[in-house]
Amino acid sequence: MRIIPAIDIIDGKCVRLTKGDYSTKKVYNENPLSVAKHFEDNGIQYLHVVDLDGAKSNQIINYKILEEICNNTNLIVDFGGGIKSDKDITIAFDSGANQITAGSIAVYNPELFISWISKYGSDKVILGADCRDGNIATSGWVETTDKGVIKFIKNYEDKGVKYVICTDIAKDGMLQGTSEELYKTILKQSNVKLIASGGVSSMDDIHRLKQIGCDGVIIGKAIYENKIALSELVEL
Repeated sequence: MRIIPAIDIIDGKCVRLTKGDYSTKKVYNENPLSVAKHFEDNGIQYLHVVDLDGAKSNQIINYKILEEICNNTNLIVDFGGGIKSDKDITIAFDSGANQITAGSIAVYNPELFISWISKYGSDKVILGADCRDGNIATSGWVETTDKGVIKFIKNYEDKGVKYVICTDIAKDGMLQGTSEELYKTILKQSNVKLIASGGVSSMDDIHRLKQIGCDGVIIGKAIYENKIALSELVEL
């Protein structure tokens, strides 16, 4: 299972939110590149970078930070937030992203999203399937749709999606455990490579996600609040 620390960016700074609520923003570091280097120096290989400004906007905002991280580390970077056009996805890959995650565009312009799978390949484009009360949420989690998360994932699996990041928004940033039952259901009803995100509070959470078959786990606040040490993650 891939261990994937997260860097979320607002105003060029490394932040964390609670339940996706922008008013709960807490700044952990004003230099995301230094955080990325710290991860790499401690043996981490993967990184999940989210442009939270871009997620609420109609375009990528913080791509220069992505470029800095990719140019100055050897981390394998997945980038999301604000990728809503051909121009955005080109910018993300040109800035050095190894994979991109797109969610809102998969809801509002499925034809465009499917064209990206065809053009870049299913190893490069991750479906963002973040949900609130079982329904897909979009636009930086500001809007909740009537699309059920399981059906949404299965529909895109049929169209060639291989990788899915799923966050249960109610769990995100709470440090109270993950949505393990939801992930079990997704894995039972599909064959996607599932990356769990949200709520990780301990190594026990991570071991359980590995046991049920998740391909990866994204960890944010548990690292920044020193609930989990990087050395423990590397050892796993």
